[in-house]
Amino acid sequence: MTATISKWGNSQGLRFPKDVMKALNLSVGDIVEIRTEENRVIIEPVKKRRRKRDIRELVKAIPQEYTPHEVFSDQEGKEAW
Repeated sequence: MTATISKWGNSQGLRFPKDVMKALNLSVGDIVEIRTEENRVIIEPVKKRRRKRDIRELVKAIPQEYTPHEVFSDQEGKEAW
């Protein structure tokens, strides 16, 4: 399998095919370690997997004293009200 290094902003990126992601049990947002050895690039998943959180768990974490507020200001740039 081959892939092409692409320009993404000021960086370069490599896209992983869906089959590779599935075979390695990787998801968008997972952390990988990148290193070079003997003129090769090695990319390995970091052992600590990101835990998926439930919306109920996230809501419970909001402090009781939290009060949401809306901020309205003058329009900026090309915003239209």
